[in-house]
Amino acid sequence: MRRRIATSMVRARIDSVDLRRPDLRRPFPRHFVRRLTGQIVTTLDRRAKYLVATLSSGETLLMHLGMSGSFRVLREKRHQRKSGKAALDPHDHVVFHMSSGRAVVFNDPRRFGIMELVPAGKLDRHAVLRRLGPEPLSGGFDGAALARACHRKTTSLKAALMDQRVVAGLGNIYVSEALHIAGLSPRRRASTLATPSGAPRDAAHRLASAIKRVLEDAIARQSHSTYDDSRFLVYDREGERCSTPACAGTIRRRLQAGRSTFYCPVCQR
Repeated sequence: MRRRIATSMVRARIDSVDLRRPDLRRPFPRHFVRRLTGQIVTTLDRRAKYLVATLSSGETLLMHLGMSGSFRVLREKRHQRKSGKAALDPHDHVVFHMSSGRAVVFNDPRRFGIMELVPAGKLDRHAVLRRLGPEPLSGGFDGAALARACHRKTTSLKAALMDQRVVAGLGNIYVSEALHIAGLSPRRRASTLATPSGAPRDAAHRLASAIKRVLEDAIARQSHSTYDDSRFLVYDREGERCSTPACAGTIRRRLQAGRSTFYCPVCQR
């Protein structure tokens, strides 16, 4: 998503902002439109599941898609901005009109998304961002880092991977997929990735590699927020034959912390 909108936003000025409702998961910040209008987006980064837009004012626009949020980019002409005749639907809640000639539209049917403005110099102290673990596609994330984070954790491996302090940005679907590729049960205790001294076991290296593979494949496919179940090995495949070669297992579903986990009880141990 960051890649999709970056070319329309980075180094462009926010000419105007249309707020089509007063809130998403929570109300928009005070003077949200005024604080954004006229600002240049100097960078657009991602941290975990947040989009991080640095503004020329020094403030940071922090955006989270929630469960159903997405962005799309529209080409528009000046008369469309004035007349409001851009092709919008009822779930288009925020429209950024950019000097690039593009409208960047945030759509969120369930309204679980978040947009907030972080004052200059305070991003590192943000309540959520400061507690995040390493980025899974960064050079700092590997089997050793994963083992250190899980050392002595008595929770399940599935729960540990969903903990953003262990690794940032993994969601329910890709945790199930990565565990399947690594051949590890979601019910397995997280501490088993490490030796008593905290050194990584082979399972930690396999899992770190599987996490990177799953995410890199998803990005390469340019996955949308609406998931195509045919792409997945185990997610939403309860009752189907396991796709692992020579495995005769059947995919099961179980609830863990209120979320559905899909796995093969035969080849995931």
